[in-house]
Amino acid sequence: MPDDKEFAFLLKNTWRDLQSPDVLWQLAALAVCLGLAWLLERYMLSRVDGRGEPLSATQRFGRSWLRRMLFPLSGLVLVAAARPILATFQNVTILNLAVPLLTSLAVIRFVVFSLREAVGRTSWIAGFERVFALLAWSVVALHILGWLPEVLASLEAVSFTVGKQRLSILTLLQGIAVALLTLLVALWVAGLFERRLMATAGLDANVRLVMLRVVKTALIVVAVLVALPAVGIDLTTLSVFGGALGVGLGFGLQKIAANYVSGFIILLDRSLRIGNMISVGAERGIVTQINTRYTVIRAGSGVESLVPNETLVGSIVQNETYTDTHVSASLNFQVSYDSDVERAMEILVDVAREHPRVLKVPEPKAFLVAFGESGIDLRVGVWLQDPENGTLGVTSDVNLEVWRRFRAADIEIPFPQREVRLLPPLPRVALEPGPNGAAGAPEGGNKVERPAAVLRDDSEGSFF
Repeated sequence: MPDDKEFAFLLKNTWRDLQSPDVLWQLAALAVCLGLAWLLERYMLSRVDGRGEPLSATQRFGRSWLRRMLFPLSGLVLVAAARPILATFQNVTILNLAVPLLTSLAVIRFVVFSLREAVGRTSWIAGFERVFALLAWSVVALHILGWLPEVLASLEAVSFTVGKQRLSILTLLQGIAVALLTLLVALWVAGLFERRLMATAGLDANVRLVMLRVVKTALIVVAVLVALPAVGIDLTTLSVFGGALGVGLGFGLQKIAANYVSGFIILLDRSLRIGNMISVGAERGIVTQINTRYTVIRAGSGVESLVPNETLVGSIVQNETYTDTHVSASLNFQVSYDSDVERAMEILVDVAREHPRVLKVPEPKAFLVAFGESGIDLRVGVWLQDPENGTLGVTSDVNLEVWRRFRAADIEIPFPQREVRLLPPLPRVALEPGPNGAAGAPEGGNKVERPAAVLRDDSEGSFF
């Protein structure tokens, strides 16, 4: 690649070559190189798409890489190979100009590709791509015009001191660039690791999630430690920050740290999985997310509860789908004493067996629970395999069908009744006063009458 002095005269040489008929050879060589690069890209993509099978995560990654990177890289290689061959016959100013342009295009595409693979297709990626492309092309333009050394010198001249460290704008820009590059590489490697984990068969989803988060965190920490010296920050100063962080964890951040540790415990011991139906405290719902600080539980009403992981580790959690998704449900009924109880129990079993959500094995069973005040209490027990759908629908369907069949079979569902009997007045007995007004007689020795017995409520069987 030509040095900076050659780039200073590149535009003048380019204009001179454009006025010469020999420039056609350079343009033809450049067109052939770019055409071969484009044909190579089309051929490789057709080989990937022509299999007619769904692409795996690794294959999708490879196809995306080919679509973004193969053309500029192959074009750069071909132009770099054609340049010394053509240089033996004539000037190659056009090819010299094409090399930095293709290089910058490859760098821009690589950065954007890596960022998309690391963070996904978010809305801000397009804006970042435009800004980064503008910066990259600006640097290339300054380099071609020969102005880049003067710009870098001007940025280096503007400096300031932070403590004992002297920093300039150029140093800060270099540090930011190195930090972004290291973070980008860390996220890109984490994305590759994630795809490899997802393609691993037989590995639990929680273990995958824990490994992915640990690796991503470790890579980001390494990237930051690599980038900080480039900015001019001494890593020994982090010891003070580490001590302050330890004090903060011991006091203000204790709960947060406990939630994060509990989150890793939940993910590692696999006590909870996404899709489990659980109940903790007053919350009951399906686990939709397991994060390092909290777990999301979606109730049947659609309300999502964010439960701290410390609560899930330190309290009793009822997991209805931990090892088996089968759960039992009971439906209570009451029939009058005049009804055919055995026929009523048969109807309950038949109705429960016909419901599509009720399991055939174990089969539904009916029970005589108790002899109530108003009727005979019956219960039918059923088993369901989809507790996440709730039991209200099953209860409503079974109750409605039982009501219909009870009416057809002349089986009465009683309602509470109470019998009130009016008793005749009880006779009164006169009491003789004792000496000196004893036996509770008032002064003067008058006779006092009191009821012969206490009034009884036969309906309740108690006295008052």
